[in-house]
Amino acid sequence: MKRVCFLLKVRPDRLEEYRERHAAVWPEMLDALRSAGWHNYSLFTREDGLLVGYLETDDFEAALAGMAATEVNARWQAEMAPFFENLEGHPDEGMAALTEVFHLD
Repeated sequence: MKRVCFLLKVRPDRLEEYRERHAAVWPEMLDALRSAGWHNYSLFTREDGLLVGYLETDDFEAALAGMAATEVNARWQAEMAPFFENLEGHPDEGMAALTEVFHLD
């Protein structure tokens, strides 16, 4: 299982609403993530809007492609787009994996 970490930037003035939306993620979105191979997926935020995402998957590119092929992801991304800085309306395309340099198992 590959560990993937990524950074995004939520608009600070929308951060509270972003957190509220993630407290009630649509059940069909959760099912799609699982079906596409996303495991142990977490999002963390800092007060200035920095968002850190972490997930585990066998194949990150396949997991991204699996989500891109779903209708529920298109709806979710359209709703989430206004929350992010500098992503031109495509938050899922801004998820560039960071390079892992250490892991303690």
